[in-house]
Amino acid sequence: MNTATAITLDNFQQILLEDSKETFILVQFWVPESQACTEMTQLLAGITGKYNDVMMYTQVNCNEQQQIASQFGIKSLPTVMLVKDGQPVDGFAGMVDETQVEDMLAKHLPRPEEALLINAQEKLNAGDIQGAYPLAQQAYAINPQNLDCQYLLADCQIDLGQIVAAKAILENIALADQDNRYSVLQGKIELAEQAAESPELKALQAQLELEPENQQVKVELAVALHAAHQNEPALELLYAVVQQDMSFGDAKKHLLDMINALPDGEPLKSSYRRKVYSLMY
Repeated sequence: MNTATAITLDNFQQILLEDSKETFILVQFWVPESQACTEMTQLLAGITGKYNDVMMYTQVNCNEQQQIASQFGIKSLPTVMLVKDGQPVDGFAGMVDETQVEDMLAKHLPRPEEALLINAQEKLNAGDIQGAYPLAQQAYAINPQNLDCQYLLADCQIDLGQIVAAKAILENIALADQDNRYSVLQGKIELAEQAAESPELKALQAQLELEPENQQVKVELAVALHAAHQNEPALELLYAVVQQDMSFGDAKKHLLDMINALPDGEPLKSSYRRKVYSLMY
């Protein structure tokens, strides 16, 4: 739940005149004894949090700030106004539902997932999958129906070896929405699956079947799997090695490097960090 900033005569000029030049200000005029105002506060507190990057949620207590309420010509409560550059650009009086509030905000504000998408795409373009993945997850969680969110998250998942998850997203994209990005990601999936069938991987897997206790083969296979974006089986192999012998070759280093390379929000990262921590301490 989002908490509103109280507007008073002391901060009126800063927020409604100066800050509104940089961001939208949502102003809720209210009085604490009104049940309708209380209900509106609960509604806005639940909606506005996802807009924190592009809008400030504020309140004017009309009992305490009658001069401000009078300046805005408030006739009834609750009243809500959206202010930009010191001027009201939209608003409503009386009770409305969540859809009506969202519709009003959508006319003026960028979608809350857009900033996350832009940031995630920039990081992905720069090869920073660690930074891109959690942002793509957040954007998708806000609006899973947004086609850009779907494509970007699937792209990150492919780079992380989450092929099944990426396929699931792409399978739900309607034929009419399958643009060039769809073809590109399908191609990346095919390449990832081909890498998983490479002669080097096949040879190492066959050797491990013949020598299941050969720790060096496990390490070499783990490195090859990681290169093919198969993070989970790679981590499993390395963990099995260090579980038996913490000081075996570069197994511990490879394991820690792979864990650290995973982005925040990837379940494997926290899972294997806990496992390694339990071995070391």
